[in-house]
Amino acid sequence: MGKESIVSDKMKLLLGLLALHLCFSGFHIVSSVALNIGVSKVVYPVYRNIIALLLLSPLAYFLEKKERPPLTFSLLVQFFLLALIGVTANQGFYLLGLYYASPTFASAMQNSVPAITFIMASALRLEHINIARRHGLAKVLGTIASIGGATVITLYKGPLLLHLSNNSTQGYSLEEEISAKKMQNWTWGCIYLLGHCLSWASWLVFQAPVLKKYPAKLTLTSFTCFFGLIQFLVIAAFVETDLNHWKIQSTEELFTILYAGIVASGIVFSLQTWCIQKGGPVIVAVFQPLQTLLVAIMSFIFLGDQLYSGGVIGAVLIMLGLYLVLWGKTEEKKVESSAKEEDTLKEPLLDDPESRDVEEGAAAASDTA
Repeated sequence: MGKESIVSDKMKLLLGLLALHLCFSGFHIVSSVALNIGVSKVVYPVYRNIIALLLLSPLAYFLEKKERPPLTFSLLVQFFLLALIGVTANQGFYLLGLYYASPTFASAMQNSVPAITFIMASALRLEHINIARRHGLAKVLGTIASIGGATVITLYKGPLLLHLSNNSTQGYSLEEEISAKKMQNWTWGCIYLLGHCLSWASWLVFQAPVLKKYPAKLTLTSFTCFFGLIQFLVIAAFVETDLNHWKIQSTEELFTILYAGIVASGIVFSLQTWCIQKGGPVIVAVFQPLQTLLVAIMSFIFLGDQLYSGGVIGAVLIMLGLYLVLWGKTEEKKVESSAKEEDTLKEPLLDDPESRDVEEGAAAASDTA
């Protein structure tokens, strides 16, 4: 029964992580479309967080009504800081970086998140790494392999394998259009995306201890979206004063905003919080390189990008790395479970009331004899 439970929990976490990064990979493409058709970089996250808040807050209220811990001022301050790091800084830097760069490059830059998260979590002792043990070494090697695979996809093309021609009226891919238009600001794109990665890694790490104090995941996510919305509205009051930029003028704009709010915020935030609670911040971050692979595939299918052998090599390394990390986490749990069982067996029998009664009865009978 115990073994089946471990396998079931591992599969649930694996499916949750795959769904999380699949949804977020689509967000790279959708956000690129939104910025290319002229959606404001401030209005876009405001609408995104409004939709996410409207979606999550009713679910949080009804589903977690009985298990929600009492709110304190200290918790509200922590929620506000989580929103500042994980919503305002994270989304703001991402959109600025994506505007000056491209979806594939933005996804590739995000592969620094596992390394940053690993360092932060280890420094704060949220993740225990013992390289002398097999599971500790597997987690380290798996992280390196995943980042290495994503780096190969980014830097090494290799021979052309497949090419899907784009028959759109534009005659070229959206990726090429964005890259040509903003190449002169590529350096700023790198800087903004680095800020995005630092914010994301910090959010993953600092969310873990908050979840221990306040395990109501949906409520925590709702508060994060609420404070993030307030922060973006304050920014918008100074930056985006043209009312025309707040109007939704096309079906494409409506779709990108709905996807950002429902999928990229509502579903992704909830999945990410659940995965952090189940597997920890490092296991969530180490799956990040999978996005590079998924974005490359989506760009090939929807934007007509070419597929090179470097992408296949990188994909193999990513999958190998993810397998090593999952194996390491599973072995680590088994070792911890075995240690707990041994401690339980070592407890003296005298601590058991029934055993004590039997021994006292035997002693009394001996004295009587």
